[in-house]
This record gives sequence, C-alpha cells and structure tokens, in this order.
Amino acid sequence: MSIDQSRSRGFYVYAAVLLVSGALYTFSCAPGALWQDSGLIQYRLWHNDIEGFLGLAIAHPLYYIVALGAKHFPVGEFGYRVNLVSAIAGAVAVANLYLLVRLWLNRQFPAVIAALTLALSHTFWRHACIAETYTLWTALFLGELIVLLQYSKSRRTGYLYLLGLLNGLAIAVHMLACIPLICYAALLVILLGKRTIRAKDVGLVALLWMVGALPYEYLIVKHMIQSGDIFGALASAAFGDRWQGDVLNAGLSCRMVKENILFLVLNFPTPNVLLFPVGCVALYRMGRTSPVRNIVLVLMVLFFIFAFRYTVADRYAFFIPFYVIASAVVGVGVRWVRQRVCRRALVYLIGGCALLPVGVYAIVPTLAARSNLAIGTRGDIAYRDDYAYFLQPWKTGCRGAERFAREVLEAAPPDTLIYADTTTVAPLLYVQEVQGRRPDVKIVTGLVCSAGAPPYSQKTLEQSLGRRPVYVTSPHPGYCPEFVLGRYDLVRSGLLWRVAQPCPAAGREQDM
Repeated sequence: MSIDQSRSRGFYVYAAVLLVSGALYTFSCAPGALWQDSGLIQYRLWHNDIEGFLGLAIAHPLYYIVALGAKHFPVGEFGYRVNLVSAIAGAVAVANLYLLVRLWLNRQFPAVIAALTLALSHTFWRHACIAETYTLWTALFLGELIVLLQYSKSRRTGYLYLLGLLNGLAIAVHMLACIPLICYAALLVILLGKRTIRAKDVGLVALLWMVGALPYEYLIVKHMIQSGDIFGALASAAFGDRWQGDVLNAGLSCRMVKENILFLVLNFPTPNVLLFPVGCVALYRMGRTSPVRNIVLVLMVLFFIFAFRYTVADRYAFFIPFYVIASAVVGVGVRWVRQRVCRRALVYLIGGCALLPVGVYAIVPTLAARSNLAIGTRGDIAYRDDYAYFLQPWKTGCRGAERFAREVLEAAPPDTLIYADTTTVAPLLYVQEVQGRRPDVKIVTGLVCSAGAPPYSQKTLEQSLGRRPVYVTSPHPGYCPEFVLGRYDLVRSGLLWRVAQPCPAAGREQDM
C-alpha cells in the first residue's frame, strides 16, 4: 500500500471513529436537567457566566465560551444542547486517540482498539453524556500529543508552535493541562540546550501559549484588579476557593486505595486490560530518544499519582487523563502481541473483549443492588437510582432531576422558601428559570439562589418561620444547613422536609 493510500485509509477510519463515537455519545446523552456539578454548569451557562463562584480554578472559561455558542443551536431543549457539547468533544477525543496511535505505531487495528478502550471506559463515557469539561480538555490534550509526535518525526518547529497554542487552550478549559505543560517546558529546555531550536522559537511557543490561555488570563487579571490581591488571585487560579489541601495532599488511607482500585476495575472490565502491562513493557523498550515515548511514560505516572492521592469527592473524574494514556498503551500492547501471534482469531478475540464493558455496565447496577454494595453515594434522592445513575455511564432518557424539581415546585405552597443542597439546587433552578415554573418559590443555597431570594443565613430562617412555608431538601448533615440541624423539627412533606418550631432540646441549650 502506498503512502497516499495509507493516509487516505487512515482519514476514512478517523472519520468513521468520529461518527460512530459521536452517534454513541449523542444517543446516550442526558436529555435535560442534571444533578450536582453538572447542573451547576447548566445554571452558569443559562446566566452566561464564564467566571463562576467557586474560585478561578473552577472557572474553565473556554469550555463555557464554546458551550455558550452551542446553547443557541436549534436542537432539543437548552439542557440537551449543553450536554451535547460534551458528547461531540468526547467523539473528537476518541477520534484523536485513534489518530495518535495510528500515526505512532503505523497500524490500524491497535489504533482502533485504543480508541474503543477509551470510548467505552466508564468515567470517560459518563462525562461524554453530561455537561462537563473533561471531554473537551481530553480532545485538546490528545491534539497536543499528535503534534508532538509529528514534531518528533519531522523536527519541524511549527509543530512546537502549535503545541504551545493547544496547551494554552487546554489550560483555558481545565487546570489539568498544567501537568503536561511541565513536561513540554522541560522538553523545550532540553531542545534549547542541544541547540535544536532557538531562543526566539521558545519565545514564540510561549506567546502562542499565552494566546491560547487568554480566556483564563483575562479572568486572573480581572480578579487581581478587582480584589487588589495578586497572590490571592494566583492561589484562586491554582486551587479555587477551597481545594488547596486536596490538590497538595500527600497522604493515603486504606479507604482511598480501595476506592481507587474499584475505579480502575470499573473502567477496564475486560481481559484486554492485560494488554496494558504488555504495552508498558513494549513502551519502555522503545527508543529512549523519542520525546513522545518519554513524555507519555512520564505523563502516565504523573496523572496516575495526581488522581490516586487527590481527596475531592469526585476524584474518580481526575483519573480520565490516566485512562486516556492507558488506552493508548493498550494499543501498544495490541501491536506487540500481533507482531508475535499472526492469527485472525486473535483479532476477533481482542475486538470482542473491547466491546465487553457495555455488557458489564448493563448488569453491574443489578448485581450491586442485590449485594447491597455501598458505593459512597447519599441514596436519599427521589427519582434517582444511585446504582444505575453512577454505575451505568449512559444517561439516555435520564429525567429524574427534572421530575424531582417539577414535583417539588408544583407541590410547594405559595411564597415557599426552600433551602436546597448542592445536589438538588441546580434542577430546581433549571425548572424554575429555564422552564418558567413557580417564580414565587425562593430557592436558597450558600452558592446560588433564585431571583429575589433572601440571604442564606440563620437570621433569614428565623425571620421567615411563621410568615412563610420553609423547607429543606435533606435532613442529613452535609446537605441540610447547619443552622437548621438540631435547632428545628423536620417533618417529611412530599419530597421535602418542612422546617417546624425549634426542638425543645435546642431551646433548653440556648436557655443554659
């Protein structure tokens, strides 16, 4: 096969991977309102907010710029259009992984298996179905590795310029891009020391990086000017408002180790996972002068360590960069095996095993429910089966959040005040603002509130009791306001809990 024929075939396969993964994610995409952080992303997009309210590290401005354009696209309702951004970006990421492995190994089959491995990995698939930033970041990150590979083959400095631009764009999507940035900076220093590139080349790479990261830089400078606190703005950009301890954590607990192992098993529930250690060995034996080989190995270790000791509640999502590289390494393992076993039956076996996760995800919620397996979720939200919601990546027809919010708002008495938690506030505001239901009901949290809502405080609660109905969405610590728990009676009322007169015990404590 000639070089032109190989390139043409590679293009058609790339397009096929893009279309198939796009169809998969579009079909399995959530149709509307979402719970938790994804719902808050929808809330920010509804209000055209690219800065957010949890610190600059959680701003992700480029993602919001892209999604703000997509929300006006005339397909489905607002929530679906926003969710679809993740689906399309996820499809591009999967296709980019195919292209990376195809160009790297010069083989079709290993590249297809690598793409399938990522596409059907639980966490990546799940985040391709809801409003989240990770799939767009992954598409850009894989673009970085592709241009780095092309530079290693051609030594054309233009690819380094493009590498700087892409990493800058990735920084503007998610701060995870800082980890590859460190590796690229080290590479530039080495190339400069060897006089492979010139100082002005490094300057141009840096300039293009700054152009790509411009949305994030704008927010940082704006925060510096408004607050007058340069170091505070930089800390916010690095850690957000409350996650410095999580980012810098260096300790591990037995529970964390157990959970992390379960995350890994859930994402690769297939015998093809055995190809990963094979690929690691094959990768290590590749030419040590290859910048791609070296950077891939270093990034795989760094991403794994970062996610493994991270302590945020949703740290399972931070394994996605590791899963991306692990999928590419599986492709390397496929090539190594195929070079030694030239039997067509092996191709069918590996291909069939690559599809196995779909069947696993279909039955694992039932198995988990039967065994009463604790998966670390709250389990008290109406219209959300936590086993299915968290263990199945697809969100086709998932309207539990919208159903919950509609029922709550329809049942609420006039002029009701609802103290919501961070899981339920987004769908409540979605139904109220996007669908225009019950503007008289005021929804309050410490983060966001409905228009005209009173402040989130004990004083407000005391002033409201006796004058208007007051409810909370959960009676449990961490979800119910601290100034409510132990001070007031909570009476179940439909899907909510009505806040009644102070508990006698609380009154006695105050008297003492």
